[in-house]
Amino acid sequence: MLLVSTLKFLKDLKKNNNKPWFDAHRKEYENAKADFAGFIDELIKKHGKKDETISHLKAKDCMFRINRDVRFSKDKSPYKCNMGAYINRGGKKSLFGGYYFHCEPGKSFVGGGLWMPMPSELHKIRQEIDYNLSDFKKIVESKKFKSVYHTVSRDAEYTLSRIPKGYEADNPAAEYLKLKSVVATASVPDSTLTSKELSKKITTAFETLQPLLEFINHAII
Repeated sequence: MLLVSTLKFLKDLKKNNNKPWFDAHRKEYENAKADFAGFIDELIKKHGKKDETISHLKAKDCMFRINRDVRFSKDKSPYKCNMGAYINRGGKKSLFGGYYFHCEPGKSFVGGGLWMPMPSELHKIRQEIDYNLSDFKKIVESKKFKSVYHTVSRDAEYTLSRIPKGYEADNPAAEYLKLKSVVATASVPDSTLTSKELSKKITTAFETLQPLLEFINHAII
């Protein structure tokens, strides 16, 4: 579970997203960061027993900086109003698929997969889906997967309008071959963030996602 003070800091930051306020509340930030890092280390320790590819990681390998890159954004707010961790076998900058936990009051979620991979990796994943559609469907259309994630995300930003070049329009895997990202997410209510149920909810979500990550990562190795 996370501390109530961690959520309070993020809520306050959203209302006061500027450097003077942040500098004046740096101690609260450090406490919130340490709380989140402790929880991520707990997740790695627990789920690392089932997925040994992440067992060597530490929270610092997975957490994102709170500072925003505003160089190409109209929104010049200097800080993110969330804390996130990408738990990936090669670290957060790796090309492999991984687990993700996003903590943001009112917008928290858990999930993962592979977000916007490079063309070469995406091509390999599409080939794997095309060659092994039955295996892929057994994962993403299973009762367990649907109970947690419903399905892989088909948001417009993650999906082509037409099947990619090299595949026939009537390909049985067409709906999955259109994907530009292979990700799945499940929302986490604020009430769960500060409850003892949080660890169980996140580890269950990771366990459910693991077969999909193994499929993805096998394709791109």
